[in-house]
Amino acid sequence: MFKHLLVPVDGSALSERAMQASIDFARQLGASITAFIAEPPTPPVGSTHSAARYLRDLETHAQVAAEHARGVLSAFERRASDAGIPFEGCFAQAHEIDAAIADAARQRGCDLIVMVTHGRGLFGEWLFGSQTRGVMVRSTLPLLMLH
Repeated sequence: MFKHLLVPVDGSALSERAMQASIDFARQLGASITAFIAEPPTPPVGSTHSAARYLRDLETHAQVAAEHARGVLSAFERRASDAGIPFEGCFAQAHEIDAAIADAARQRGCDLIVMVTHGRGLFGEWLFGSQTRGVMVRSTLPLLMLH
């Protein structure tokens, strides 16, 4: 049925649940996992920043984002490897996280996206936004939402 899962993670407690649930699911299906982290880009420069300082901030932000992604993906990879699940990890910086997730799934040839949702309800989604809803709108792939 499904052979290649995309699992967006961010290092939060919710993504820990996504990791374990997707590993269990992939084991049952005989599927592989591609984990994906979308990091927000550096915020726009303020009027008090010099160009040199902004370039340093860009570089620092890129390094911190890459280190964070490597740490999260490495932990996920160890868990997948221990379970015998083929694994690939990738990350990108993106303004629109939901679009980046949908694009990553398409580009990597995934056939199912597995996401954990906060389950805040309609008011919570309106107030805080919903990456899951955004992925549903942007992707033609099936989406398994974990609560």
